Amino acid sequence: MEIRKQNIHSEIQDEFRGGKINVEKTQKLLEKLDVQCNTIHVKHIFKDNDRLKQGRITIEEFRAIYRTIVHRQEIIEIFNAYSENRKILLENNLVQFLTQEQYAVEMSRTIAIEIIQKYEPIDEVRRERQMSFEGFARYMDSPECLLFKHECKRVYQDMTHPLNDYFISSSHNTYLISDQLVGPSDIWGYVSALVKGCRCLEIDCWDGAQNEPVVYHGYTLTSKLLFKTVIQAINKYAFMTSDYPVVLSLENHCSPSQQEVLADHLQTIFGESLLADILDDYPDKLPSPEALKFKILVKNKKIGTLKETHERKGSDKRGKVEEWEEPDDEEEEDEFKDSTASDNFSLKDNQDKETEVKKAISSKLFKKKKTRKLKIALALSDLVIYTKAEKFRSFQHSRLYQQFNENNSIGESRARKLSKLKVALNFQTAGLPMDLQNGKFLDNGASGYILKPQFLRDAQSNFNPNIIRDGNPTTLTIRLISGIQLPLNSASSNKADTSVIIEVFGVPNDQTKQQTRAQIHQCFWK
Repeated sequence: MEIRKQNIHSEIQDEFRGGKINVEKTQKLLEKLDVQCNTIHVKHIFKDNDRLKQGRITIEEFRAIYRTIVHRQEIIEIFNAYSENRKILLENNLVQFLTQEQYAVEMSRTIAIEIIQKYEPIDEVRRERQMSFEGFARYMDSPECLLFKHECKRVYQDMTHPLNDYFISSSHNTYLISDQLVGPSDIWGYVSALVKGCRCLEIDCWDGAQNEPVVYHGYTLTSKLLFKTVIQAINKYAFMTSDYPVVLSLENHCSPSQQEVLADHLQTIFGESLLADILDDYPDKLPSPEALKFKILVKNKKIGTLKETHERKGSDKRGKVEEWEEPDDEEEEDEFKDSTASDNFSLKDNQDKETEVKKAISSKLFKKKKTRKLKIALALSDLVIYTKAEKFRSFQHSRLYQQFNENNSIGESRARKLSKLKVALNFQTAGLPMDLQNGKFLDNGASGYILKPQFLRDAQSNFNPNIIRDGNPTTLTIRLISGIQLPLNSASSNKADTSVIIEVFGVPNDQTKQQTRAQIHQCFWK
């Protein structure tokens, strides 16, 4: 330990050869000494130790700052509990700590040696395959000791299932970065979402001046972006965080002539990255994320079949427009109410009654309804391959009639009725929904794709989250030891009046929440 102290002393002296240092140099020196510290926290401690209040500190004042940040009594106590002489951890001591305290299942001496080689700063100690307290503290403050499993930071799930077997990180009104009615539209909304691993982006397209489509929140005072500019930004950042496919969900309000402009921009800017035809191995089934790596998929209304699209490949589609017919929103809402009851009905009753429900839904298809007709440019329609947009009517209707390449967008209010859970995917809006979104999609290497559990992939599954099933409950025990670099209660206060909230989200029977008082204590759940 004496050797390391000499090294630290030498490094600190070198920085102070020119006299006192300011807060910026203090932060850099701490980083040079492998002490990671929040800038606000450094400024606060700097202010407390700057006795002359000149914005510059002496070497002795820096040492006081260093001791304040580095000294953690709780870490010393853990180290002493496993060190035979309270100075050094031997290999077997480290293995014992990792097994008993960190619950490392696949622990071995080889892994312990790797940790020592990586975090032990004293050469002599490292060569002896031992660990000093400073090396131990470095390890405890490293990303390897975060609650998030290190193995989950890479793509480890099977990525060869069809697309519908995955949860996909998706964004709503991606272009808005603040208010939904009067706020600015900004390219940063798309860039930020993609960097966070989002794989499905919404683009609201409207006719613009000089035959250039624009992106904005229609019928509001939000500002406008050129569609071309949005696509250029997406092309640049699409695969920066994840290699897996990006779906562009077009809310298409453009005239046929500007729809053709949309198609031109998509093809010109994305080039080979744009999926514009069926894959050879997937003519009648959904491809996997693995098969669609580095591909951009367009979600929009589509005219005709995939076979017809394939046969038109290479032909001149300019000026060719066809009509698309769909139920209007009021009729659809009425059908939704009826068919939701049918969905619940089929879960409770026997197979014969479920057959009756199917017949009833089928008969509704032949009942005359109000519809609306939309004009779709064939050039844009033919860019839609595996992500054809269809109005959601009911789960029963989807089970009976939905094709493999069709998917639904369900409005927030309707999703609440269906799931009994609040839904929000506005990446620009911080809060609990986005915390859950970000937390869920950190898994599997932040790829934006999470493989669904088996019971959600099984078409025959009758899983109902509201039904409590027999099983072996798991008791989760969490011991909160300490907190460091906590924000102060106010600028004038010297106290960090902080509490910790831990909440479990899931099916209703699993949901629970515990909160500490200002003083940290132990929490238990069952």
